[in-house]
Amino acid sequence: MMHAVVAERAAEIKAVVCRVLEVDEDQVSPSDHFVENLGADSMKLIELLANLEIEFDVEVDPAEFEKLVDLDGVYGVLSAALGEG
Repeated sequence: MMHAVVAERAAEIKAVVCRVLEVDEDQVSPSDHFVENLGADSMKLIELLANLEIEFDVEVDPAEFEKLVDLDGVYGVLSAALGEG
C-alpha cells in the first residue's frame, strides 16, 4: 500500500531518482530496473537512498535497501519508512 505522502509526491520522488541516476524522466517507467535498464551502480543507489532520506526526513531500514531497484520499490520503501513514523 502506498503511503499518502508518497502518492502525493510521486512525481517529486521520480525527479529525485532521475537527478541522482542522471537519466531523463521520460526514460523511466515504474518498473524500469535502475541497474539493468538505467545503468546505475551501487554507489548511485546509496546516493539515491541518502537523497530520499534527506528529502523526506526519514530513516530507511538497511534491510530495505535491496528493494531500491525500481521506482515501485522506491515508493514501497518510502511508504514503509513513513508508515513507521
